Amino acid sequence: MSVLIIADHDLGKLSPATARIVHAVAELGPIDVLVVGENAQNVASDAAQLAGVQKVLVAETASTTDTDLAIIETLAQSYRYVVQSAGSVGRDRMPALAARLDLMPVTDIIEILGPNRFVRPIYAGNALQTITDNQPRHILTVRASAFRAAATGNAATIETVESPTASVARLIATHRTESDTPDLSTAQIVVGGGIALGSAENFQLIERLAKKLNAAIGATRAAVDAGYAPNDWQVGQTGKIIAPDLYIAIGISGALQHLAGIQGAKKIVAINSDPEAPLVKLADAALIGDLFEIIPQLIDELDKAGVR
Repeated sequence: MSVLIIADHDLGKLSPATARIVHAVAELGPIDVLVVGENAQNVASDAAQLAGVQKVLVAETASTTDTDLAIIETLAQSYRYVVQSAGSVGRDRMPALAARLDLMPVTDIIEILGPNRFVRPIYAGNALQTITDNQPRHILTVRASAFRAAATGNAATIETVESPTASVARLIATHRTESDTPDLSTAQIVVGGGIALGSAENFQLIERLAKKLNAAIGATRAAVDAGYAPNDWQVGQTGKIIAPDLYIAIGISGALQHLAGIQGAKKIVAINSDPEAPLVKLADAALIGDLFEIIPQLIDELDKAGVR
């Protein structure tokens, strides 16, 4: 039984999610990691350091959907499990791969009970489903936030694999949000803002507080739809699933789809003017009042405490 993990990476850096996926599937068998893309050597070197990785495969190619799937489909024939994180890329790629292989994917896994038994949330996280997958091979996506990261210090071998003929598809442009904050999906502290902030300018309060705490920034779907925050900050059932040690929810009432995205948070602090808001009732601690008064005071107190 062998496992192929598709590495998540961006701008020449291995995503923290990959280390968590390595730890998640460690009991399923020997692990190989595939890195697909241009200038992938640094990413491959980082992946080779993860404990439990036997081999890192590198496919140097201009990454497109067709090219990536062709490489993964070819390699998948030699593995019982093909796994990627349940992020935006994995959610798009793995069902397409499963269709090519005539298999049913098992998605959003939060616990692995055995070689073919997996647990995943359903009904917006209100119930857990245990799946027994009796297929000869398994196409899986795993919620990275549900597992801790694998240790480092390994020295796995790195091999180059051939890429297929270049795809006719071409990347025209990449639009990204530049940020020096931690990765939202794996951050230990997340500061989230809701529609109550009222504008993109006011959302800078969230950014200031997050910077003080070295935290990632999150937003509700309503705030993203209103243009207050970029799409990649969205937390919830249709955004990113997070499981930080601390989630500070500011001006967030607690819609069902948002609550589905933060169920893994260990501690929740709510700042809201409505004491009856669903998220306030769910929170471990709550500050009731005007967020435009509370947040500046909180930032001032952090300054006085020497937090920079």
